[in-house]
Amino acid sequence: MSPQDETVPVRGVCRALTIAGSDSGGGAGIEADLKTFAMLGVHGMAAVTAVTAQNTVAVTGVFDLPAAFVAGQIHAVAEDIGIDAAKTGMLSNGEIIEAVTDAIRVHDIRNLVVDPVMVAKSGDTLLRSDAIDALCNRLLPHALIAMPNIPEAEILADRPIESADDIAGAAKRIHAFGPKYVLIKGGHLPQDVARDYLFDGFTLRTFDAPRIETRNTHGTGCTYSAAITACLARGYDVPDAVQRAKEYLTEAIRQSYPIGHGHGALNHAWPLEW
Repeated sequence: MSPQDETVPVRGVCRALTIAGSDSGGGAGIEADLKTFAMLGVHGMAAVTAVTAQNTVAVTGVFDLPAAFVAGQIHAVAEDIGIDAAKTGMLSNGEIIEAVTDAIRVHDIRNLVVDPVMVAKSGDTLLRSDAIDALCNRLLPHALIAMPNIPEAEILADRPIESADDIAGAAKRIHAFGPKYVLIKGGHLPQDVARDYLFDGFTLRTFDAPRIETRNTHGTGCTYSAAITACLARGYDVPDAVQRAKEYLTEAIRQSYPIGHGHGALNHAWPLEW
């Protein structure tokens, strides 16, 4: 039977797709995602949504790819290689979000992690305001996990989050858009630990890790969502995927390194022993 007749996975290989923007500085976006996929033992694929001129200090330019071409990349890998899990990162306009959503529906991608990338670590805007409605009402209903950070969760839930007490209400509002799970990353809250909150529609559970004081945090959100996606591709359930991904991310931050003049890079390759 040919690949055109049926998608045939390679024996023992798990397949993960990132649908995101390219970071020319190599620390975030698809570059971070593919490094993470490789370190966690899955075959990584990419559908590029935008090309950025970016470094550790600023995003100096963004070129969005045509929405139809973004969808074409997803169709190409889905029809030949297959997709065990996928994540979205930078989806900068409503047309791209619509095209990605349609492709996800056509290929019935159920292990979908939506990282609603809105602002870069440098503070530069990566999601236009006119695309937020499409994100909430078109893409999130297809998500297994939506995983905003605190500023993103405030926008999606349309309410301030000033303490851990505000998390549950915000998670419920985001869950109402349709994702099966909402993972709110709590790193922006003034807490002694790095605590994240996973809501399944009924129960809110927490995941803690040591808070590591470092400026080398470029690409943490991308890496975290990619690690969860890799774990889902390998067959872990959502809580286990979050726990394993958080452990990988924490060590990548612990072993991060300064590069450039802004926020330095995570060490995605920390599991390797030379």
